[in-house]
Amino acid sequence: MRGRFAIGPTLITVAALLYFFVPLYAAFQFSLQMKRGTLSFAAYGSVFQDGVFINAVTFSIMASAAAIILGAILVVPTAYWVRLRLPKLRPLVEFISLLPLIIPPVVLVFGQIRMFGSSSYLPLTTSDWGTNVLLVIGYVVLSMPYMFRAVDNGMAAIDIATLTEAAESLGASRFRIVTTIIFPNIRVAVVSGAFLTFSICLGEFAIASLLNRPAFGPYMVQLGQDRAYEPAALAIMSFALTWVLMALMQAFAHMKPGQKLFFRIPFKKKSPTP
Repeated sequence: MRGRFAIGPTLITVAALLYFFVPLYAAFQFSLQMKRGTLSFAAYGSVFQDGVFINAVTFSIMASAAAIILGAILVVPTAYWVRLRLPKLRPLVEFISLLPLIIPPVVLVFGQIRMFGSSSYLPLTTSDWGTNVLLVIGYVVLSMPYMFRAVDNGMAAIDIATLTEAAESLGASRFRIVTTIIFPNIRVAVVSGAFLTFSICLGEFAIASLLNRPAFGPYMVQLGQDRAYEPAALAIMSFALTWVLMALMQAFAHMKPGQKLFFRIPFKKKSPTP
């Protein structure tokens, strides 16, 4: 019946919402109780006044941005070439891209330390620059399933074979085809993968901690061991940032080619005075 009220799905939805929002509300309320007897945002102010917090967030943002750029450079040409010329290898490439979901990050970072430690032929861990490179590479590997899936789905929505043939008939090179034709058509997919990569890398702990990098994830864990209210404030801010990224991802996903994300307020032009 069309107007019938579905009790079962409604109860499941309410239970899921309560399971998610009740602990979040409890954490938010606890973060406001830093000053006894009153509710305040003192914990949030304390976090923002901490210089270590600013340095950790800045470092994680820069590392995440580097991982996004490197991941896009690796994934976009690979997904394009596999779909265009090597379709039989697509299941193998998909399986390789899903390996980071199977292999724990601890195993990955210990492999990096073993291969690029002080006793290896390429001792990257002996310098801050080399260790940062290993961190970014680790972030790229962790985000590979999400970036590859987003880009591959974006390419499935366009006819890359026809676009490639049309561009080649006009004398375009492969590099120009990927950068000026394929990439603009899948920019929404790349942005979606970039947001997922950023949300994963920002709070990552295992790789950054074992490589001894001043990232946001180890800072959150260390702060949780030393203080009580500030970690709850950090958790709420992390959730808020994740929600903002997901909202932006959804906004970009529903954008049409040439459409702008923000709307301009139309102003009525005044008629010229005679």
